[in-house]
Amino acid sequence: SSHEHKLNFKKSKEVCLNYIQDAMLQKQWKRAAEFLTFYIESLEKDYSREYMGPSEMIWRIGTEILCHHSHSSMKEFNSFIEQMKTLGVKRYLKVCLEHAFHLLCNGLIDEAYQNLSLAESWRFGEQTVIQDKEMKLIQAYRGLLDYYSWSKQKNILLEHDQDGFEDLSVEQEMHSCFRKAAVNLKEIIKIPGVWDLFVKCYVDLLEFYGDHNEARQVLNEYAYNSKFPANPNAHVYLYQFLKRHGESKKSLISALKILYDIVPSHELMIDFHIMLQKSKKRKRRRLGLEVIFAALDYAGWKENVKAWSCLARQVKQIVISEKHLDWIKQEWNSRKDWWPAFHFSRYLAKRNWQENESLSYEKALVAGILLGKDCKYFKYVSHQGCKTQVQRFRLLKKFVNKHSPVYLRISG
Repeated sequence: SSHEHKLNFKKSKEVCLNYIQDAMLQKQWKRAAEFLTFYIESLEKDYSREYMGPSEMIWRIGTEILCHHSHSSMKEFNSFIEQMKTLGVKRYLKVCLEHAFHLLCNGLIDEAYQNLSLAESWRFGEQTVIQDKEMKLIQAYRGLLDYYSWSKQKNILLEHDQDGFEDLSVEQEMHSCFRKAAVNLKEIIKIPGVWDLFVKCYVDLLEFYGDHNEARQVLNEYAYNSKFPANPNAHVYLYQFLKRHGESKKSLISALKILYDIVPSHELMIDFHIMLQKSKKRKRRRLGLEVIFAALDYAGWKENVKAWSCLARQVKQIVISEKHLDWIKQEWNSRKDWWPAFHFSRYLAKRNWQENESLSYEKALVAGILLGKDCKYFKYVSHQGCKTQVQRFRLLKKFVNKHSPVYLRISG
């Protein structure tokens, strides 16, 4: 009966898809391709009137298989993608975009550009909001390729300038690429979203032609516009731009402060800490201590010699002056239950000593101040250092012993 046919077809389709999924997970691409062929043939033989909507599934699975199949060729991939474009007009632009990505991954830049240009001229019925957004993406990636061409022409021109030659044709081509790239890149970054690569390329174009005000405006908008999602990279790009153009320390600190609030483990926190430490304002130096403590809360920083050196230097300055010990105490209170095992175990002392003597020294100084002279980490490192007749380890031990009362005040 018709009902039984539908049930059997649905069941066989699900089983076939499970086999395809299993083969793909095990990277058995030939087996997956065979099952996909069977799946497509089954759909063609289905006489039920129920709409199955399989085209996107076939596109996604087929693309993945062809990307990994050992006997797949670019000709076959292109043929498959062209068929997928005709299966569903609603996803035509998506397929075009993915086709362009695949061509780019295989170094076929001109073909990718041509593909995007053809997609840009495509129209079907009344333009929907979704189609409009997808079309802007198509244009944006074409702009990215125009930027790539501009960059190539720029390098050729710079080489010619060094050799004392002028090439007007190259310069004209370069300016033409600039205009096309700038128009499309400028449009896409107006839409709220994460457009890191597009923003970087557009700013590079503007900076090359000396339009620093426009570049600054773009980066400020990208970083501070509340309609855009929170994005650490937006603040990184703004900071790097300000630094390149010799902006004030106040501007640099302002940019990094927001980055710190979003990602306290970012690699630029070293720069941030150093800037804060050089400030004459007590509030900034206090923040500097907070920043370096926060960075070292993360496992990725555990063996960062620079970070430990920064913390050791500031802690040492505070201990010697005996001013602001409350800063250390406040930071330590929230960490004293877990930092000893996380950073200052005897096991870590042995490993750090074997792998990096400088790291051991900086950590031992911090451990000695925070946990006292009986700390396992400090005792092991200072003992090993003194055994090897290294003068600085003797001075380290002497310093911690001398300031042992500080530990009592910090520990409360």
